[in-house]
Amino acid sequence: MNARPVIAIHGGAGTILRSAMNTETEAGYHAALADILRAGERILADGGSALDAVTEAVRLLEDCPLFNAGHGAVFTAAGTHELDASVMDGATLEAGAISCVTRVKNPVLAARRVLDVSDHVMFTGAGAEAFAEAQGLEFVEPSYFYTEARYQQWLKARGTSGTMLDHDAMTKFAVENDPIDPDRKFGTVGAVALDANGHLAAATSTGGITNKQAGRVGDAPLIGAGCYANDATCAVSTTGTGEMFIRMLAAYDVSAQMEYRGVSLEEASSDVVMEKLPRIEGRGGLVAVDAKGNVVLPFNTEGMYRGFARVGDAPVTAIYR
Repeated sequence: MNARPVIAIHGGAGTILRSAMNTETEAGYHAALADILRAGERILADGGSALDAVTEAVRLLEDCPLFNAGHGAVFTAAGTHELDASVMDGATLEAGAISCVTRVKNPVLAARRVLDVSDHVMFTGAGAEAFAEAQGLEFVEPSYFYTEARYQQWLKARGTSGTMLDHDAMTKFAVENDPIDPDRKFGTVGAVALDANGHLAAATSTGGITNKQAGRVGDAPLIGAGCYANDATCAVSTTGTGEMFIRMLAAYDVSAQMEYRGVSLEEASSDVVMEKLPRIEGRGGLVAVDAKGNVVLPFNTEGMYRGFARVGDAPVTAIYR
């Protein structure tokens, strides 16, 4: 008998301090996460696939300006938005990804179409947009992704060197009477799910990191780094300092440890997030589910927007440790 279907999501990890979060703002995050979990849970409850559930959950996260994906994405150093996304089907090991798109309303839908209809796994830039257009996906003007808080955050980040997690940027560049609300922090988004047929899937989407160099690609669209699913082991979606997650092949490492070491999802995830990533200054976390329906949501930062919902149960959401 298969485990009860379940979906888990994240909205990013970083410097999310309870002391800086007012009650109304905190309630808004919990409500947004719960609504999106319920939407994914309904798909699973109706017998839908894990792949459909994670695609829809991430699409909704992209549409929510509270998070750094789609509408509400961060600015590059050039003052533009470049969006990345990926999806993977644990049943077939098929995957699709796109990076550096500027006009695709929902990058995760483009990634899903790559998985569904293309012989390739990943498209980037103009090629990704041409593919999405050929598939009839919705396009928007780049201004659609603009939010005032993100713009003000970028104006302050321009005067510094380097880049940072978007959540840290929101905290670092917040000052008294600043247009950026320090209570609002944003993040890369992702989802993982197990369906009634025992299949797993994962999806990840992001606007990247504040003030990133144009053309930079992080872990979110890279299969094995920011997204991985295999019915034999688990489904994983990550968030954090992308370069470190790429170097560590963080998402795949969780699956590999389960397969080759024979450890549990909890042990493998904890090793990657709490032991291996910090050795190279990797900050962030992940959400993952295994073939038995176990869910883990570890992170090594002050907070991570996260939650899960099993079919038949109310969603569970959390922000802090």
